[in-house]
Amino acid sequence: MLLELSIRNFAIIKEVTISFQKGLNILTGETGAGKSIIIDALGLLLGGRASADYVRYGETRAEVEGLFELPSGHPALTVCENIGVHVEDGMLVVRRDISNLGKSIIRLNGQMVTLAILREVGPWLVTVHGQHDTHMLMQADKHINWLDAYGESALGAAKSEYAQLYAAYRKTKQDVERMARNDQELAQRIDLLQYQLNEIEAAQLTPGEDEKLMQQRKKWHNIEKIYSSIQDAYRSLHGEQKGMDWLGHAMSELERVASFDEQLPPIVEAVQTAYYQVEDAVQQLRRLSYQMEFDPAQLAEVESRLDQIQSLKRKYGKSVDDILEYAAGIQDELDEMHHYEDRLQSAQNHLAELAADLAVEALELSVIRRECAVKLAQEIEMQLRELHMERAKFEIAVRQTADEDGVEIEGVRRYVDANGMDQVEFLISPNPGEPLRPLAKIASGGELSRVMLAIKTILAGTDQVETLIFDEVDTGVSGRAAQAIAEKLARVANQRQVLCITHLPQVASLADAHFLIKKEMSEHETRTVVDRLSDQERVVELARMLGGAEVTTKTEAHAREMILLGRKRKTAD
Repeated sequence: MLLELSIRNFAIIKEVTISFQKGLNILTGETGAGKSIIIDALGLLLGGRASADYVRYGETRAEVEGLFELPSGHPALTVCENIGVHVEDGMLVVRRDISNLGKSIIRLNGQMVTLAILREVGPWLVTVHGQHDTHMLMQADKHINWLDAYGESALGAAKSEYAQLYAAYRKTKQDVERMARNDQELAQRIDLLQYQLNEIEAAQLTPGEDEKLMQQRKKWHNIEKIYSSIQDAYRSLHGEQKGMDWLGHAMSELERVASFDEQLPPIVEAVQTAYYQVEDAVQQLRRLSYQMEFDPAQLAEVESRLDQIQSLKRKYGKSVDDILEYAAGIQDELDEMHHYEDRLQSAQNHLAELAADLAVEALELSVIRRECAVKLAQEIEMQLRELHMERAKFEIAVRQTADEDGVEIEGVRRYVDANGMDQVEFLISPNPGEPLRPLAKIASGGELSRVMLAIKTILAGTDQVETLIFDEVDTGVSGRAAQAIAEKLARVANQRQVLCITHLPQVASLADAHFLIKKEMSEHETRTVVDRLSDQERVVELARMLGGAEVTTKTEAHAREMILLGRKRKTAD
């Protein structure tokens, strides 16, 4: 239940705090006073999209905060527990701050959360029914959603099974359609891949070959420097009075006296090791010097090979290893294409199996949906009788459509989608002697409002949302029908907290709490204020709703009488 709503710097609302109560909470006011702004603010607490346009002109941010009381076991408490938000004594504070840059901060009991989390919690706190819902009644493709919401307990398991199977069926069907490309496209693809593979294989690449060739090219480009340095090093080490000569002399001198001092043998060993290592290095330098001969043909061969590899790199990868990996991928794809017919047949067989299973699930879902449709139609007729449409007939048509590309169900190929094989449409006959016809083609605005309220009244008993908001659902209704709608809303309010924005005095007269929304203007600003009306103020407001701009003694008397009768009706209920 929504206990309190606080709004600051939101649109033309500077600061408003509204304390709601159980039962029927009525909000009235002149057109343009800001009633829809209250609904927009509540929408933000339920996960609506934030916008900088919501911030009051001249302010840096807008704030919307709601205090909700949740009974033990409420689904919103479970969601909060799962995300680590502590809720004490069932009290949940939802806060939304919006900056004039459009950024939004969301808090649940002071803990910052994401918009995705708020959208998990919000639908369990409040359900908003507005004129948009009445428009949805005019759209036959939306009727299946109303029926399935009513039959959720009966349909839930079957819908879940069907949904999983349909997802697999749709994916497999898309795979089959993708595989069943025409022969020309397939042949062209095979030719292209085979050409690329032949070109790569003809090059006879080896892993890391490009790096080795780059090293060879670097060597040939610097051959003169390398040869000169080898010669200088060799001459420095070999020959009379050179490095090897002096190192040998040092070794001989140390060997001659090594037995006289126990510290000398390790030194002698080190010098001997150095001598033999340098001797070996001198031999290697001599061999390199003899072998090193610049061959322009070898450099040209290296350059040619590198050019060939570079050409392949431009087409198939940044390195030889990448090219070889690409070639392996080509080979896999070619193998797959060569086995294309086998794979296509296998996929088609799997699709047929899924279609057969889907047909069974779709049929089961349709049978349950038809049973729910009969029950819902009967309940709607009962509700309509209470809304002064005593002789109206209501039926929910559950039909199927033939489709050559669809799924075969009981010997007929039928269209299927994520909801099953059924198309649902609400039919009504408002008056005796008239045939049942689609709701969109026959119902007036007032009749649509009553049908919508009937459905919402029925659905209100099937969920765990404690607070229902009705935004001008009485549009196009007057007289006895208006009174019937008022009494229906009051009965719903016996089970749920109801907030209702209305222009009908019949509805307002049954309020448990009545709030007046009005716009105040000064020289410098315009703002919306919300006041809870006392008994006498309620009389004045109802008199205004009855008589328009001028409130007379008679309209006030009529307003008192309506409030008194409303209390009697509620007591009788």
